[in-house]
Amino acid sequence: MELILKNLATWLDKTASNIWTIMVPILFGVGLLLTIRIGFLQFRKLGTAFKVMFSRASRKKSGEGDVSPFAAVSTALAATVGNGNIAGVATALYWGGPGAIFWMWICGFLGMATKFSEAFLGVLYREKHPDGTIAGGPMYYIKNGLNKTKFAVFLAGFFAVCGAFASLLGTGNMMQSNQMSLAFKTQFGIPPVLTGIVITFFVGLVVIGGIKRIGAVAERLVPTMILLYLAAGIIVLIDNIGALPRTFLLIFEYAFTPAAATGGFLGATIKNAIQFGARRGILSNEAGLGSGPIAHAAAQTPSPLHQGLIGVMEVFIDTILVCSFTALINLSSGVWTSGVSGSAMTVTAFSKTLPHLGGIIVSICSFFFGYTTLIGWCYYGEQCLKYLFGIKIALPYRVVFIALTFIGAVVSIEIVFFMGDIANAFMAFPNLIGLLLLSGVLAKRLKEMKEKHPEL
Repeated sequence: MELILKNLATWLDKTASNIWTIMVPILFGVGLLLTIRIGFLQFRKLGTAFKVMFSRASRKKSGEGDVSPFAAVSTALAATVGNGNIAGVATALYWGGPGAIFWMWICGFLGMATKFSEAFLGVLYREKHPDGTIAGGPMYYIKNGLNKTKFAVFLAGFFAVCGAFASLLGTGNMMQSNQMSLAFKTQFGIPPVLTGIVITFFVGLVVIGGIKRIGAVAERLVPTMILLYLAAGIIVLIDNIGALPRTFLLIFEYAFTPAAATGGFLGATIKNAIQFGARRGILSNEAGLGSGPIAHAAAQTPSPLHQGLIGVMEVFIDTILVCSFTALINLSSGVWTSGVSGSAMTVTAFSKTLPHLGGIIVSICSFFFGYTTLIGWCYYGEQCLKYLFGIKIALPYRVVFIALTFIGAVVSIEIVFFMGDIANAFMAFPNLIGLLLLSGVLAKRLKEMKEKHPEL
């Protein structure tokens, strides 16, 4: 059985690598095009985006929608700030070396434009389910934005199928519970089966209640867990401050040159650095994946422009802030060459500065990062299946999702990660085509929105 799983992991890795060799230039290309189409808005209006996200108005429900703008972005952040920020970054270092972080940053900066576009279009083209709840996301802006042509209907349906698959078997479900159980096994010696039972129970408590309960939980948990992780991370970085100049040098040096093997690190080519930086970048911030606009579409927001700006902040917080902390901590502590991967690498890095306590903090953050991601992705998959089969599919889907959460806690980490990479690619492809075809409409409607909201 062990040999079968090992061979399966190898095949999945090779398949994911081949797919992402094609997807990386597409992802970067669409992100660059959207950056130009929106006039580099993610850089020019970053301060405005910060003000919009943290204003009192963002916590108020105004207009059509299911949850407040802040609850919507909290749900989106719940899904993005997950174990990709702890384990995914460490995995990028393990396979791609320090140079992968540079390409993860590029993915993040371009992704800020992509996420703006997704959130903007998500609100612009959303619909209502028969029960009155909001229906939004790529399947709706592809279908409605492209005038319900046969190609548009096919592309929207293809996204919905891929989104449901990714939600059930990819990074949004099984990878999260897998990393949560690994962190608790590494730190506390708790068997994965026991962790899986606990995770499954608490996920079930929330997801059965739908988007309003998910949004309410995310709105409270997400800011707290991010602040806890960053506070502990600052302590570790201060302790490693002497190594930070060399850390940045490694990142920029190996972004453009192969990284030689050292210690437990096997070495990495430039191709690996670019590919794993992009793969883990999209795993973390989900820009271009098409998942985020499903949550943003549910916001009771003053305009698509407001929610688009909040989308910019979502990627900034996730990748430029939280992922960078993980990368700098693992690199400056030297554990990236230790031969360990995933959340175990980050646990080791924290523990060097904060013996016992560091591992506990990372394990707790891993649990809550994974927990909020699970509940966010449950909503994404549900919306995809509702698009395909109607609202009656919701309850059976939630039951299956909860069951797979438990399975993810006890299977091989490599299989889960590589399956997630493949699912992400298939989910991103129709969404990126839709964004590309709608980029002209986006630029036109953005200009109109700016005239209506000159304060932005």
